[in-house]
Amino acid sequence: MVQKQAYTAYNNSKVLTASPAELTLMLYEGAIKFANIAIVAIEKNDIEKAHNNIMKTERIIIEFQSTLDYKYEVAKDFDAVYTYLIRRLRDANLRKDPEILEEVLKHLRTMRDAWKEVMEKTANGTKTSAAVS
Repeated sequence: MVQKQAYTAYNNSKVLTASPAELTLMLYEGAIKFANIAIVAIEKNDIEKAHNNIMKTERIIIEFQSTLDYKYEVAKDFDAVYTYLIRRLRDANLRKDPEILEEVLKHLRTMRDAWKEVMEKTANGTKTSAAVS
């Protein structure tokens, strides 16, 4: 119990002290994690767990979409990708189809990796403003 409380406190501290760029990276990591959990749940025929984790992934993508800054032209491209991913997540949830989730994961990993690269090139995202927060 004490160990779990310490872990929770550490995670809360990590989030509270993270830069906006680091928070974005954490959200990408979370979306990837939840999609992976959903795939395993589908394979184990745990429909409720699959549904819950697909919904967590979808909520993260919706959050990304809601924070787009349209003064940057690239925001329109991100909006289209996020709309597509949300549609695919809903398809995956209806069908409980791990192949669709694998497709979503491929896109999420690509976006996460690109975000990491941006962070590395801009001193952890502090030297530039981006279309996503």
